[in-house]
Amino acid sequence: MVLTLFLTIILFLTVMQAAIPFLLKKTIVFGVTIPEGHTDDKALANYKKTYSATIFFIGIAGMLAYMNWGVGMQEDRLVFTGLVLQFVILLISMALYLYFHIKTMKRKRENNWGSNLKKVRVADLTSRSNDEMLPSLMFALPIPITLGLIGYTATQYGAMPELIPTHWGPDGQPDSFTGKSPFSVIALLLTLLIMQGMMLAINASTKKSGVKLNAAKRTTSRIQQLSFRKYTSWLLFLTSVSLTVLFGFFQLTSIHGNIGGPILMMAMPLGFLFIILVATAVYAFKVGQGGSRIQLEIDEDPIPGVTDSDDDAYWKAGVFYVNKNDPSIFVEKRFGVGWTLNFGNPIGYLIIIGPLLVIFAITFFL
Repeated sequence: MVLTLFLTIILFLTVMQAAIPFLLKKTIVFGVTIPEGHTDDKALANYKKTYSATIFFIGIAGMLAYMNWGVGMQEDRLVFTGLVLQFVILLISMALYLYFHIKTMKRKRENNWGSNLKKVRVADLTSRSNDEMLPSLMFALPIPITLGLIGYTATQYGAMPELIPTHWGPDGQPDSFTGKSPFSVIALLLTLLIMQGMMLAINASTKKSGVKLNAAKRTTSRIQQLSFRKYTSWLLFLTSVSLTVLFGFFQLTSIHGNIGGPILMMAMPLGFLFIILVATAVYAFKVGQGGSRIQLEIDEDPIPGVTDSDDDAYWKAGVFYVNKNDPSIFVEKRFGVGWTLNFGNPIGYLIIIGPLLVIFAITFFL
């Protein structure tokens, strides 16, 4: 069971990491802005293929080795080895990314790409009226459920066992406990409440971010951008609802015992994992970063002589965006699918790092 679970996660991680270069906008390659007219450069295409092939074969080799060594291995060692293998794949992906990031920057600089083009920044404020991102009210809906569970837990405090589960294994059974106290019985729900609030704040902040269009293809990029924002919002909402269902179920089992028996206890976390992995894969491959993989019926010719404004100076290693002059809290990733923090805006730290510190504090005091 544990071996199958980790093999599935490692396969998903390998495929996603290998596919990233092909899920991005053509004008962004390994975190570097590529002007129109040079996006089909053969060297850049070879960089992408080499990165993807290397990650894929390393991941598959790791999976085969893990499968071979994992048979008969004790569960705790199996879990530890599976986590290490995931970390190694991510570490190698990061190292390869940095290598090709440097090569791409060098090629752009040596060939002086974009020097003869007019650099234009297009932020479409009128598209806000057509934005189909979910309203904050939708993300607030799961919060009363969590508050209701906190109240219900308070009424059942006397009947709860003396040992409260704090961690559940791959089979859905609790494998770590702490003593009963008014704090420990609602710690799981407090964590859920913080995560719900964080996702609400993320959606509200991304909704306020400007719609950045491709200067040379404004019509198609507008459609792709709006679709990207909509589906990102839906994926975030699905994650919030799924977490509410999973954590709520675990809380009820802490109060009433194994609800539904061992089969349901195992099915709940596996179902959550399946939903999130499938939804993420569909989002990445069907939508792509910035909506780049959305198929459009129109075929727009690029406006000659213009290209996007070059923001490379604000992107450290093409990964960390630091721009104090940009009011956006979240911006589109340059390598990966989704959004990342503007590290030049302190509000972002409150939305992401603040809640994470509180969650760590809850875990520490259990």
